[in-house]
Amino acid sequence: MRARIYKPARNAMQSGTAKTHHWVLEFAPQSPREVDPLMGWTSSSDTQAQVKLRFETRSAAEAYANARNIPFTVVDPKIRKPTIRPGGYGDNFATSRRETWTH
Repeated sequence: MRARIYKPARNAMQSGTAKTHHWVLEFAPQSPREVDPLMGWTSSSDTQAQVKLRFETRSAAEAYANARNIPFTVVDPKIRKPTIRPGGYGDNFATSRRETWTH
């Protein structure tokens, strides 16, 4: 039962970075998924694939795996440059605006 420790990427549908500040320990699936011939539902007998543990730091996740003798691999996150631009959306409503606001 091998685990993967990673920092999740941001949601592609949002521009924010919520739920990306923690580390996740996730188990690799040990058995393939099967398709039910009657209903078409996918199922698996592996219950560990459903487990995702969240930790505040990378070292806490590694300590948890080491304490329970779980082999793991760490995937380092790709650091992205923040997209902070001057004159953003909030400046449209600033009280210190001198010119009129138009589209």
